[in-house]
Amino acid sequence: MIKLCVPGAFGRMGQIVLAEAAAQPDSIAIAAAIESPGHARLGAEIAPGVEVTSDAPAALAAADVYVDFTVPAATRAFAEAAFATKTAAVIGTTGLDHTASEAVDALAQVAPIVLAPNFSLGVNLLLVLAEQAARTLGPDFDLEVVEIHHNQKRDAPSGTAIALAQALALGRGQVYDEVKRYARDGDIGPRPPKEIGVSTVRGGDVAGEHTAFFFGPNERLELTHKAGSRAIFARGALRAATWVVGKPPGRYSMRDVLGL
Repeated sequence: MIKLCVPGAFGRMGQIVLAEAAAQPDSIAIAAAIESPGHARLGAEIAPGVEVTSDAPAALAAADVYVDFTVPAATRAFAEAAFATKTAAVIGTTGLDHTASEAVDALAQVAPIVLAPNFSLGVNLLLVLAEQAARTLGPDFDLEVVEIHHNQKRDAPSGTAIALAQALALGRGQVYDEVKRYARDGDIGPRPPKEIGVSTVRGGDVAGEHTAFFFGPNERLELTHKAGSRAIFARGALRAATWVVGKPPGRYSMRDVLGL
């Protein structure tokens, strides 16, 4: 049984994480939930005897692990608070800026954390398959990634799309920052053969769709993952939460959690 804290309790993902955790009472106890000061639902009972609080240090001290799907500024603040309590973390916030990344790295010095752009089991298998495909197909294939998300998503490309493109680069033995291409406009000339393009589409309520394209002579391979519900991300994050508690301090990935 692990004791769980959920920051951003009434956010889009926070609510789903709490619902999925409540469905696993034999392995997860909801110990605390956090919302911002002044939030209209502070003090609401989120689980039997557990009220939503804005006191992050106290909430984190009451838990074995916290699951964070918030925004970069909040992720930084929670990581800084968790540093003092050495609370394990599962972090799914994407688009982290430099200060947030530094806070997460500091936390990993004193507590175990799982940091991933996507906690879907299928997506993490997709990353492995994409890397293998890029390695096997070789330089004669042009590699592209296309991602689609709902119209409220703030960062672009998505963290998952970047991870997918990085897997392609790894499979071909390339340095990602040297071959990535996030935008094309105007007279750009022929496509460089080593380039890995990442394209972004936003609209509607799409939970997430990612495709790796392999364009070869007279053939094309597509590897696609489509998320039908954000619940898959919450389930994967809770699987990571039960796995990470008790691990040595350090930074872990979903590949570590899944043994991939």
